[in-house]
This record gives sequence, structure tokens and C-alpha cells, in this order.
Amino acid sequence: MTARERLLAKTVAFLAEHGVGDTSLRTLAAGIGTSHRMLNYHFGSRDGLLTAVVEAVERGEQEALVELIATHEDPFEASRAFWVRVADRAEVFAPLFFELSSHAMRGQAHAEPLRRWLGEGWIGVLEQGYERSGVPVGRARTLALQSLAMARGLLFELATTKDREAVDLAMAQWTEIVRREVEAPDRECPIPDRQCTFPDRQCSNRASTVHHS
Repeated sequence: MTARERLLAKTVAFLAEHGVGDTSLRTLAAGIGTSHRMLNYHFGSRDGLLTAVVEAVERGEQEALVELIATHEDPFEASRAFWVRVADRAEVFAPLFFELSSHAMRGQAHAEPLRRWLGEGWIGVLEQGYERSGVPVGRARTLALQSLAMARGLLFELATTKDREAVDLAMAQWTEIVRREVEAPDRECPIPDRQCTFPDRQCSNRASTVHHS
């Protein structure tokens, strides 16, 4: 690891434990055993450091997902393994993720790269995975968005309630819903076309209530 990577790894661990809040570079430097000057040298500013923290965590998770997909014959087993990985780390990283995500939601300048990542960083990978499983192009993107929202929502629940059993069950049930849709896409949809308000959904020959609000 380079000096910058070592500092970044230490910073991620420190902020995950203590939160971000108004923590200054001087406080961070003292907490990870370096100097304010070194953090400025490698990251430019506190804002630059915070952006690097989130990008490092998120990109690491995405790389793990891609590797799991490549090494598992069953994509749903890869999904299950990835969920276990993320949930195991949620107590440490979920509060940091959601705290920094709020900066992006408020449009803070240092979080602009994160705002783009939240909107685009995961969708392409998930969409391609569904397309490889045979899901039609338009539906694959919507299903990717639904899956991302489900995972983020359950991670929020886990970070808030600490109820791992409940969130694991919810994720397992969602995975089975998606598996049924992918493996049997031509069953008749129980909801008439006129009640489906999403243009990318072929309700007359697609199955599962995940098509509908």
C-alpha cells in the first residue's frame, strides 16, 4: 500500500467508529497517528478526504460483488454471499455511508462525486448481471434499481435496529422473488395491464408482484 492508501484505510476505520460530524483534519490526524499536514498533502482538504473515504468503501464493495459473480456459477448464490459480506460489515460502515450520503443529498460540494456514485455507481453492474441472466433490457434496469433500493433499505434497518435475523430473512425472500421472475418470466401477471403504470413492464406476460407498486 502507498502512504496515501494507508492513511485512507486508517481514516475509514476511524470515521466508521466515531462518525463524521464536524471532525476536523487535526482531530482525524491525531486519531490515526499522523499529522494535519500529511492529510492535506495527500487529500487536499477535509472535503477531499471525506470523498476519498466513501469512494474507497463503495468501490471496494463493488469489486467484491464483481468477483463473487465471476466465481459463482449461480448468480443468486453470488448475491447471497455478497449480502452476507455487506451485512457483516454494516455495523462498522453503514452509519458512515448514510452520514456521508446525507452530505450528497444536501448538495455539499465535496460530496458531488458521491452523489454521482449513488445514482450511477451500482446500477450498471446490477443491470448487466440481470441481462446476463436473461432479463429484458428495460426490465433489467428497473430490477437493478429495485434491488439496490432493497439492499440500502435493509442496511439502514440493520444499522438502526441491529436485527440481523429479520433483515437476512427479508433479503432471502427478495432474492427468491427475483429468482422466480428470472427463471419463469412468461407466467401470466395477476394484475391487468391497465393497472400497471410502469412503461418498461410487460404486465400481460410477466410474473411476480415486483412489477407493481
